[in-house]
Formats: sequence, structure tokens, C-alpha cells
Amino acid sequence: MSYKRVLLKLSGEQLAGKFDSGIDPVFASWLSKEIQKARENGTEVVIMVGGGNFIRGAQIAGHGIQRVTADHMGMLATMINALALTDIFEANGLQTRCLSNIFAEQVAEKFIHRLANKHLDNGRVVIVAGGTGRPYLTTDTAAVELALELDCQVVLKATKVNGVYDKDPAKHTDAVKIEKISHQKALEESNIRVMDQAALGLALEHNMPIIIFDSLVEGNIVNAIKGHKIGTLIGTD
Repeated sequence: MSYKRVLLKLSGEQLAGKFDSGIDPVFASWLSKEIQKARENGTEVVIMVGGGNFIRGAQIAGHGIQRVTADHMGMLATMINALALTDIFEANGLQTRCLSNIFAEQVAEKFIHRLANKHLDNGRVVIVAGGTGRPYLTTDTAAVELALELDCQVVLKATKVNGVYDKDPAKHTDAVKIEKISHQKALEESNIRVMDQAALGLALEHNMPIIIFDSLVEGNIVNAIKGHKIGTLIGTD
């Protein structure tokens, strides 16, 4: 089995690479080569980026900043990441287009369903900024929604660990990796926090599989696309 169209969810923290914040261009260049392997496999790639390497809306709300305004600031952070990745990918020979769910015509194309599909059909990687374009929804939820809208077969959530554990492996040496778990159980288990509940609920409703995997290992993206057993699969029983 090999997926033909996938949604890759990247966190802002990953894009910071070796830095505490901002964007690590060395990591981004390495990532472009990993995604190029997926393109050579014949897979179309959509990317949803987070913005936590610059700002998290939910964390800065308060002290005079409204939650809606804070979430808008978070959306702008995802735009910075999307623009940087687009340029770095293109510089490495990977055809890429940046589309935005917020109004930013001076710097990115407006996200339109048909336009995104056209870019994918033409062999380009599509990076989407701005989350859903609405407050109170995370980029995890935006990733699942976008995967459904663009008929992706799976959501690949890139992390810094090699899957889902029954407890935090950084704190517990006896933590056990879970190879496969249902959407419902992932929602019910309070100690399993790989995505927010809105994202998991949407994936459950539409039977969208999610693979949680370590994106920092060379070849892992294309291995996940080829259906190799890496990370943790969240899906139907």
C-alpha cells in the first residue's frame, strides 16, 4: 500500500530545529529533501503548519489581549512559517506553493479548493497557512479538516517522538509504545494527548486515519506514506 495524497502536519516547534524559537533553515532544507522522496514516490503532499515557534494564541490571551486577537496573531505566525518553507523548498528544487486561509494576497495565494487541487495535480507541494482562518480552532483541527477537504488519505502528524505511549516516555522509563489505537479510545484516554479533541472527533466522524511518527528520522515520511509500520496509527478498530 502507498498513499497517493497525504496531509503532513508540522508543528512550529519542529521548524525551530536547534533554536529555541524562529526557523532553522538547515532543518527546513533537510525536510525538503525528505518530502522530495515522497514526491518521487508519486505521492501528492499537502502541509499544514503550526506557529508555536513564534507565538501561541491560547497562551498569550489575557492582560488586555482578547482571545480572538491572540488567535489571529497565531495565524500570522503560521504565515511566517509557510512563507519561509515555501522559499526554502523552492531553493532546493521542490516546487511549492503557499496558500492562505487568512486574507494576505500580497504575500500568498488565497486558499481556494480548486486552486489547491490544481497545484497538487501539477506536482507541486501545497503549504497552507492560517489554520482554518477562524479563532478557537487549533492547527491540528485545521489539518484534519484540510485533509478531508482535499481528499487526502491520511494525516501524518510529525512529532519528536516515535509514536504514542501509554504515558509520557520523557518522565516514565516504563512507558509502553502503542502501535495502533482507535479514534474513540484516543479521545477517551486522558493520558494520551497527541491531538486536541476537536481534531480527533472530526477524524473519528469521517474515519480519517492519523499516523503519529518521528519526523526527525531520515526516511520516515516516505516510509509512513508506503504503509510501513512506524509510529502509531490512530484509526478504526
